[in-house]
Amino acid sequence: MSPAGPADRAGTAVELAAAVRSGERSAAEVLEESLAGIEAADGVVRAFNHVMAEEARATASDIDRRVAKGEDPGPLVGVPVALKDNLCTRGVPTTCSSRILEGWRPPYDATVVERLRAAGAIAVGKTNLDEFAMGSSTENSAFGATRNPCDPTRVPGGSSGGSAAAVAAGFTPLALGSDTGGSIRQPAALCGVVGVKPTYGRVSRYGLVAFASSLDQIGPFARTVADSAVLLEVIAGHDPHDATSIPEAVPSLSADLDGGVEGLRVGLVGELMAEGIAPDVAARTREAADALAAAGATVEEASVPAAIFGLSAYYLIAPAEASSNLARFDGVRYGLRVDAPTTAEMMVATRTAGFGAEVKRRIMLGTYALSAGYYDAYYGKAQRVRTLIARDFAAAYQRFDVLLAPTSPTTAFPLGDKTADPMAMYMNDVCTIPSNLSGEPAISVPFGTGDDGLPVGVQVLAPALEEARMFRVAAALEAAGGGGGVDPLGASR
Repeated sequence: MSPAGPADRAGTAVELAAAVRSGERSAAEVLEESLAGIEAADGVVRAFNHVMAEEARATASDIDRRVAKGEDPGPLVGVPVALKDNLCTRGVPTTCSSRILEGWRPPYDATVVERLRAAGAIAVGKTNLDEFAMGSSTENSAFGATRNPCDPTRVPGGSSGGSAAAVAAGFTPLALGSDTGGSIRQPAALCGVVGVKPTYGRVSRYGLVAFASSLDQIGPFARTVADSAVLLEVIAGHDPHDATSIPEAVPSLSADLDGGVEGLRVGLVGELMAEGIAPDVAARTREAADALAAAGATVEEASVPAAIFGLSAYYLIAPAEASSNLARFDGVRYGLRVDAPTTAEMMVATRTAGFGAEVKRRIMLGTYALSAGYYDAYYGKAQRVRTLIARDFAAAYQRFDVLLAPTSPTTAFPLGDKTADPMAMYMNDVCTIPSNLSGEPAISVPFGTGDDGLPVGVQVLAPALEEARMFRVAAALEAAGGGGGVDPLGASR
């Protein structure tokens, strides 16, 4: 297997789009390279649940016709993009990596899918995930685990592990994932790519199959900070179909990427550098802080005291919302149905057969937290903790322009290493969950490798709607020597 995928040969997504726009390359040629890469290596990586080859070829042909006529189909013209398989795609199987959605083909596109198409991008397939986005390793999938392209014996992270792996392996230059408690940033860190969780409401959730509605957010995966900025510009913006969508216009996120960090105040979050963070990950994070200081930023220790309660609050709020959202999967309207003598028995049999162990665990936990007599003691208290976390972040941002932290406590761990211990698996999100609870943006940028030679991700966190500032700091980290240091499918750089 060649370690160089089509994304590596084509350059960045921005460069690829420019080549297609100018006629130097055809969209059809670029697409065939992407499909060939998937055909050659996805048998090992297993990033995709479904490859949309014929649909993609039709889109590429249309793009080439438009370019030949002198049209500009958009900022991502001809760029292959992978879609997490919880994003509705009209007429294409959308499974959430669950048996319970067996055979379901949505009658509409998610807003982000529509916006990608309007920008000239080519959707090439639907990527694997932890079932209904519940997991941190992409091992909780009805279709089997995805493998990390940097080391196929390791997990790619989760829940958007398929999307992260697709970009890391060079199958596509860009991908979309969803981030409820770190499900974009954590796999980005483990696979050595860039992953972005925008401000809650910055990107429409219309057409995203809901896990926890007050936490879910769609965002980009890319090999570079610049590519991720362009992709976010394309998918962001108000959508009347989403009641939580922010009406404010989206500023240019690409214009000031080279602006540097001179004069910016950066806070290194002490609570996210504490117990449980591997020494090599902590070391890379401090090196990232030093790099920003060398580039002209003022770097000091910061404190977000309530962040230490983030994991506990999240694993009450998210399962509670999941138990409500997943009640619709009952064998009546769509997807799997297991026949039984009565309607009630059919629903029980369908949900028993259709949901995996982790989804059942969270539904039961969430239903318990919402039940009479326990609501105030568990769910209500978790929501109060969420408010405390938001207040502590607000206080920190009075002193600092951005915050810095590790993305994941460790580098990628071996497949099967934590599947028997749910708490050990949940701890993988300890650094990412706080910004989901506060609703603020964060980006994971590759910054060197751990002692095992695998990528380390460093996280830049910013106040709500300050993505432009966040991207500027991320670009400075990238320029300072970031990067996973590992090529796809196990080859060293």
